[in-house]
Amino acid sequence: MGAKEQVYDSPKGWVRDHIREYVESNGQKGHLWRGVHTLLLTTRGRKTGKLHRTALIYGQDGKNYLIVASNGGATKHPNWYQNLVADPKVEIQVGADIHMATARTATKEEKPRLWKIMTEIFPNYLDYQAKTTRDIPVVIIELE
Repeated sequence: MGAKEQVYDSPKGWVRDHIREYVESNGQKGHLWRGVHTLLLTTRGRKTGKLHRTALIYGQDGKNYLIVASNGGATKHPNWYQNLVADPKVEIQVGADIHMATARTATKEEKPRLWKIMTEIFPNYLDYQAKTTRDIPVVIIELE
């Protein structure tokens, strides 16, 4: 992910505003959002090749970060998830710290334990899973 490449923020207005505040304050604002910690995830678009950034609630498992591809319980995976499946090299910003990383979907064996971590952080994930027949993935982000 080139330093000079343009990054396209989420088209959702409130998410875009959250990202802007996060970036402009170097993570001082926006890292804590509604009582939960968030990170900024940048993926490469699987169709366009452009960089796309969104803000997501995260948890941790050791040195790895965890995010959930809930899409609010929609029937389809979020675009950011489809992008990282196609190209697992991502960039994350956690507070002021920016890291290159590799993202992968938790295996069937890993998911129950990681799902518990994430639903304790944000119980709404349980409601989102109940709304959809899609198995909501937990993503493990491993720093490089």
